Amino acid sequence: MTENEFIEGLQNHNANAYGKLLDEYQQKVFATCISFVPNKEDAEDIAQDVFVEVFNSIGKFKGNSKLSTWIYRITTNKCLEFIRKRNTKKRFAFLQAITGNELPLDKTSYFTEMNHPGVILENKEKSETLFYAINQLPEAQKVVFTLHKVDGKSYQEISEIIEKSVSSVESLMFRARKNLQKLLENFYKNDN
Repeated sequence: MTENEFIEGLQNHNANAYGKLLDEYQQKVFATCISFVPNKEDAEDIAQDVFVEVFNSIGKFKGNSKLSTWIYRITTNKCLEFIRKRNTKKRFAFLQAITGNELPLDKTSYFTEMNHPGVILENKEKSETLFYAINQLPEAQKVVFTLHKVDGKSYQEISEIIEKSVSSVESLMFRARKNLQKLLENFYKNDN
């Protein structure tokens, strides 16, 4: 089955095409989700949302990029949407804590599970610190850093996913590294 036949099958809601979609992309989408949101249950929920979105939006797919690039773009957007909602809830919880209604959330409460194969660090505490720092980066830098360093995507692939030039991706990666270095230095200075 060629990619065009595959896409046509998806657009015609063919069960075999959807089976192939899940076989080919389920693990890849989940791996990307857990790179952004290192909690198994949340990552599974986001991955499920991605496939619902693919199912609902496949008719709008124009073929301007590869199908995989389009799916990764949806995945990245769903992850960022989840992180934004979670951060809004954290701010709300913090405001409640200030007014005396509830206890503040611990910064590590969102890092309950760190089983992603791309996270090769000495222990869970360092992983939590790194993911906490990554989540402090500006959104564009966070996306590029996560897709490259955690998911192993090339600059060219990232360029296609986020629809920016390769030189923009390189620039974002450079700034992400610089900012992460500062964030981690400050974290460890303040931690001692």
